Amino acid sequence: MLVKLAWRNVWRNKLRTSIILGAMIFGIAGVMLMMGFMNGIIDNLIKNTIQWQTSHIQIHQKNYALNPDINLVIDDEAEITKQLEQAPQVKAWTSRTLVNGMIASARSTRGIQINGIDLESEPKITPIADHILEGEWLDNKGRNPILVSQKTADRLKLRVGSKVVLTFTDITGNVTGAAFRVRGIFKTSSSTFDDANVYVRKSDIQQLGQVYHDHEIAILLYDEAQVSAFRDQLSHDFSSNHSSSNHSSNNNSVQDWLQLQPLLSTMLSSMNAGNQVILVIFVIAMGFGIINILLMSVFERTREFGVLMAVGMKKGNIRRLIILESGFIGIIGAGSGVIFSLFLLFILSKTGIPLEAMAEGLNAFGIDSVLYPSVSFSDYVTVFVTVWCVSVLAGLYPAHQIIKKKPVEAMAEKQ
Repeated sequence: MLVKLAWRNVWRNKLRTSIILGAMIFGIAGVMLMMGFMNGIIDNLIKNTIQWQTSHIQIHQKNYALNPDINLVIDDEAEITKQLEQAPQVKAWTSRTLVNGMIASARSTRGIQINGIDLESEPKITPIADHILEGEWLDNKGRNPILVSQKTADRLKLRVGSKVVLTFTDITGNVTGAAFRVRGIFKTSSSTFDDANVYVRKSDIQQLGQVYHDHEIAILLYDEAQVSAFRDQLSHDFSSNHSSSNHSSNNNSVQDWLQLQPLLSTMLSSMNAGNQVILVIFVIAMGFGIINILLMSVFERTREFGVLMAVGMKKGNIRRLIILESGFIGIIGAGSGVIFSLFLLFILSKTGIPLEAMAEGLNAFGIDSVLYPSVSFSDYVTVFVTVWCVSVLAGLYPAHQIIKKKPVEAMAEKQ
């Protein structure tokens, strides 16, 4: 009987109930959209970071991160690559020879990282071949071809076929260099990355620098959830090899993408905390709204509750009746809000949110100008349960206010 009575009381004043439900639905949709937007930024940043900069795992000589010297090559590279070829977790891997140097045209000169890449394995790790705006991907034809970014091409006034000169220090400490011909111009989602990198054939840069080993191995796994475990496995294998033989692979460092980009890890934690703060602010505001609505509803029915108490209804049942009313409001509002949010975010996940007006600023952080919001199932459940619980708790205060009155006082209350 209490459930039926509570349901009828909820819809006694349809306009008032509809207003609070509308506020809850659009409020939840706004919270979910904001959470989806923030998750979309992080997801996009992670995707681009893994695609263009870190892969899932990278291997370097231990001291290379502190001092990227041309002589700090990976130890025991042949054994490592053999192990990667046999590992079932590995989707693809590539090795790179990296050199910090200068790139010069007839117009300007600037510092650059020269990436000597393997032409067959690099496209499996980095999608640079699909982001060439002009020209074509590197091949084995011609002498000293080079890929430059659109940003570098604009700064140095280059086009496909232009000549540039690369200079750097070789393994003996002498300055070396050669002329390269622009084979293609690429553009990625990160203007910072574009400004700092060029790509050449590994054989060309190794011959110039007299360095015939690699500075970096980038690894892509089938399952991102296995990254930490596989990183630890590689580190353990390197240590075991070092202890059981004369291999020097223990001088190598194995790092996953979070270790390579600690700032991204911090941002990920901050975004999660930000989502929780947004949710807390919303449910507090919503709770006060429900309390206000229930107080109005309860005080309008003061005489009615007085009669119920006078005819023998226990105060505990009256408390339960009011809490049931607030619970119904919570279920309807939270359920409708989550369903509306699912529909809205499903559409936006397909169409994306265009942010062309902020493209330049977003590209500086490596974020695409079209974002696809995403919200996990657990987030929907968290929002629904939190909103419902706050709705139920919001009914406690109005219930307390009415049951502390004596039946005679309540029946004498003027409407």
